[in-house]
Amino acid sequence: MNYYIDTPQFRHHLQHPLMKRIVELKERNYTDKDNYEYAPIDFEDTMDSYDKVLEVVGEICAEIIEPNAEAVDQSGPTIHDGRVTYAEPTRRNLEALNKAELMGMGLHRKYGGLNFSMVPYMMSADMVSRADASFQNIWMLQDCGETIYEFAEEQQKDKYLPRIVKGETMSMDLTEPDAGSDLQAVMLKASYNETEGQWYLNGVKRFITNGDADIHLVLARSEEGTKDARGLSMFVYDKKQGGVTVRRIENKMGIKGAPTCELVFKNAKAELIGTRRMGLIRYVMSLMNGARLGIMAQSVGLSDAAYREAYNYAIERRQFGKPIIEFPAVYEMIANIRAKTDASRTMLYETARFVDMYKTLEDISKERKLTPEERTEMKHYSRLADAFTPLGKGMTSEYANQNAYDAIQVHGGSGYMKDYKCERLYRDARITNIYEGTTQLQVVAAIRHVTTGTYLQQIREYEKEVVVPELEPLKRALSKMAQMYEKLVELVTTPKDEDYLDFHARRLVECAGHIIMGHLLLQDANRNPELFRRSAEVYIHYGQVEVIKNYNSVTKSRIEDMGYYKLMPEK
Repeated sequence: MNYYIDTPQFRHHLQHPLMKRIVELKERNYTDKDNYEYAPIDFEDTMDSYDKVLEVVGEICAEIIEPNAEAVDQSGPTIHDGRVTYAEPTRRNLEALNKAELMGMGLHRKYGGLNFSMVPYMMSADMVSRADASFQNIWMLQDCGETIYEFAEEQQKDKYLPRIVKGETMSMDLTEPDAGSDLQAVMLKASYNETEGQWYLNGVKRFITNGDADIHLVLARSEEGTKDARGLSMFVYDKKQGGVTVRRIENKMGIKGAPTCELVFKNAKAELIGTRRMGLIRYVMSLMNGARLGIMAQSVGLSDAAYREAYNYAIERRQFGKPIIEFPAVYEMIANIRAKTDASRTMLYETARFVDMYKTLEDISKERKLTPEERTEMKHYSRLADAFTPLGKGMTSEYANQNAYDAIQVHGGSGYMKDYKCERLYRDARITNIYEGTTQLQVVAAIRHVTTGTYLQQIREYEKEVVVPELEPLKRALSKMAQMYEKLVELVTTPKDEDYLDFHARRLVECAGHIIMGHLLLQDANRNPELFRRSAEVYIHYGQVEVIKNYNSVTKSRIEDMGYYKLMPEK
């Protein structure tokens, strides 16, 4: 069994037309071939490399990580004398990926990495999450290395990045007991000893995923007397230096294999990353966007697993003399799970392509001056990545929850029992629309792209795509949805009432999401009707109903001059 081979959607998304441009930029027109024997010589060679590595990931996920998942969920990590020990199956998972040299996939070859683009990296995360979402939380934190690569000094890159490639684990230590979503309230103290030329960290961090990792990125208050974001800086802490102990591991509902820790810093030596006072304003924002893309991949993997569990059970389980999938109510649920999974996946890889484009051009700009066309291209994709990341994280994580819920429903009473995998999927999925920013916070980030027209502009670009005649009815349906969305935006923004806009923000963002994901599935169906047409039909119908519902909700409250908005307490 192989999670890459049994999911043809991966190769479909790898063949997207934009991939050629992404690879040419990422590989600097294949100049590495003269210095590294494993570097590709052209586009076809690069794609062949992606394909082969993803096949290895797919095999490890199916043959090692997934069979270990149940034992990991039952035993979980343990704590002794302030140190964490992974569950034995988790250790074996890490060993398998390290032996296959799959750490630091996105890092440059000079540090030992594979220099992969974001798309195949997210495909790996997608598969790992399908196998065991909790393990993805440990493995995916290697992405913190990208923040070191982007913002650290060369000496720091040379010190830490090769260690990540060799398998050392990472964590990002942001939240505190009194600073969850409100990170500008972080108070962990960073003090600089002038005599030693050394930074020291003191305080407590809470809800830190993989908190006893080898290398930590830590947000701390470096400017004494400050209370806002301008007093925060980013630091790297090396576990080998000592000074940090794990006070406890949280007893969580799901993702039990990944230790979520409370950490105590006592004169822990650390190194400043980048510039003082930019910790939250610049570096954490970059770090969080990468993490949110990772949660999108985790959500897609969970949705995929939920779909397969529901489908396989429905064709095997017989009631009243026939498989339950033959009952319309059950078939409809499974069709919706599949459609939402395909929609989530196409959104994930569209976002990953946008991130690839702007991040790679940004990296090139450090090596040489960009041409005017390249600079325009970078700004364009940066804006799209900024818009699609919160939209995608919000939509895909909500779908992961819905799909896991429906998978249990398909199983009936059996799904409520721990004998079936869907029970664990349901618990694991529940965190996806909470951490790395709740869905409500994703709406806060996304709404400005509603009001500035970023989403509508991109929808208009999608509308220019030519489709085969048999898909024209779906395209017309999306066009009508876009007209309703445009009208909704006008209705909500015209009064220039911030409270009114905030009240309807989620409805507007979700409408944009349904239309965009519908268009992406339509494009997929146009290129591969056998694989995607049914999902495109089901999802666009579902999205149409949701857009109409939101449209009626907004227009009705305006007409009747009532609704919950009018009952909100006065400030």
